[in-house]
Amino acid sequence: MRKYTEKYLLPIAMILGIMFHRQLSILSPVIPYLLSMMLFITYSRVKWSDIKLTKFHYILLSIQYVGSALIYLALRPFNEILAQAAMICVLTATATSAPVVAGILGGSIAATAAYSIISNLSVAFIAPVFLSLIGKSGETASFATSFWHIFRSVIPILVLPFIVALLLRKTAPPLHRKIQSAQIVSFYLWAVALTIVIGNITQYVRLQSDNNYTLEIIITATSLVICLFQFYFGRKIGTRFGRTIAGGQGLGQKNTVLAIWLAQTYLNPLATLGPGMYVLWQNLVNSWQIWRKNRKS
Repeated sequence: MRKYTEKYLLPIAMILGIMFHRQLSILSPVIPYLLSMMLFITYSRVKWSDIKLTKFHYILLSIQYVGSALIYLALRPFNEILAQAAMICVLTATATSAPVVAGILGGSIAATAAYSIISNLSVAFIAPVFLSLIGKSGETASFATSFWHIFRSVIPILVLPFIVALLLRKTAPPLHRKIQSAQIVSFYLWAVALTIVIGNITQYVRLQSDNNYTLEIIITATSLVICLFQFYFGRKIGTRFGRTIAGGQGLGQKNTVLAIWLAQTYLNPLATLGPGMYVLWQNLVNSWQIWRKNRKS
């Protein structure tokens, strides 16, 4: 039963989010807390000594941050909302589940986990810069004020769980081991968060008055292209360092719940459609990769 549930949890979460979007939309304030709990459980697997930056990680980070800026600047002349949607799909951190998928595919769990942690921690400092420059808060406040507001909101969600996990390892080892062995809880928290964010996106799309379906289709197609390119280039870069799968999952598999929350909070709400569709695309890519590996085996 558990394997069946885990296999179909993504479509179940998306269907529930669409069906009960009106009721779920009022639960959006709990998303940051779900994110923190997910990251805390994931971080409990990690020791400080596990975080080792290598050239491989620096290249992926540069693509994540420089690439997100370049794609925003390239698409902004055509449409601001499209540029924001594309940017957040590249900017957001690696999914906490990426090491699990990397392991299933036969890749390096350690390398993927290290990049996932580095990516999630670093985005807490980089994202406020991007969002304060282009987001909604920048329209009415100075850069410094906007940056501090976003930084203050993001840090407790992304960095505090890491600090608490490290402290718990030192001060309460038995409790830490219990949390460490309960990684499946993070998976179910992700499903709950995903259901809520899909509900929020559906509610917004249904309520918008301009019926700009052309833009929505373009955003959907753009998120697919970005997803495929990130998996492709991640694998290409990883191959140079003997980490093909880790590169693909590190760059391509994104923390979409974080991306959707950031977009809903600081960008145009319609931009959430980008990471919202990225959820579907990346899981289709992962499903295909796992199917292909099982077929070869």
